[in-house]
Parts: sequence; structure tokens; C-alpha cells
Amino acid sequence: MTIQDQIKQFLASPAFGVVGASTNRQKYGNKVLRCYLQNGRKAIPVNPNEPEIEGVACVATISDLPSEVESISMVTPPAVTLQLVPLAVAKGIKNIWMQPGAEHPDAVALCREQGINVIADGSCALVVLGYHEH
Repeated sequence: MTIQDQIKQFLASPAFGVVGASTNRQKYGNKVLRCYLQNGRKAIPVNPNEPEIEGVACVATISDLPSEVESISMVTPPAVTLQLVPLAVAKGIKNIWMQPGAEHPDAVALCREQGINVIADGSCALVVLGYHEH
């Protein structure tokens, strides 16, 4: 699959999880969430410490995401990405987009082993979806 095919498959999900979502509007964990919302997509923030972000109720972990979430964006430090990918595997997540800076080689390898469509080539959801500050 080309990276364009991978992105198309990722974006076909009925809903998206944003792992590492943040209440801080300067952080990418917030911008990625807002980007999905700006594009009229259903996005669910994953953050164990916040009840809601940008008016959307948070779930504490990947395991708590509803079944309609087939794709997740990882906006986490590489070590955290590595810890969380096994949860995504257990949950049956089909597509994982590791935002630039979130990639961990072992996490990418695990995704490939498990047949997960993993985007970790430096592509940025904000660029692909055309994010803009309001």
C-alpha cells in the first residue's frame, strides 16, 4: 500500500481516538482533536486526567473507546506509544497514525506484526486534513 492508500484507509473510520489529547490549545494533542472536529469527523479524546476536552467527553484509556473507533492518532512520547500499542491491538484497532515525534520503532514493528495499518513516516494529520487555527 502507498502512504496515500494507508491514509485513505485510516480516514475511512466512522470515528477516531486521539491518544494524548490535551486541554492546552498550543499542544498537538489538542490541535489533532480540533482538526478532526473542524473536518466534521467524530473524535474521542483519550486522557485519563480530564473529563472533557474541547467540549467532547474523554475516555481514560484506549480500552474505553467505543467500537466504532477503528483509527487512533497517537500524540504521545515514543515510550508511551510503545506502552499503548498493545492496548490498541487488544481493542482491535485497525489503523494507528503516530504523529511526528510519537513514533517508536518497536511500536511500529508490533503494528506491522499484528496487521495494523500504521502511519509513522512523518506524515502529519494536521497537514493532510488541512488544520487551521480559529
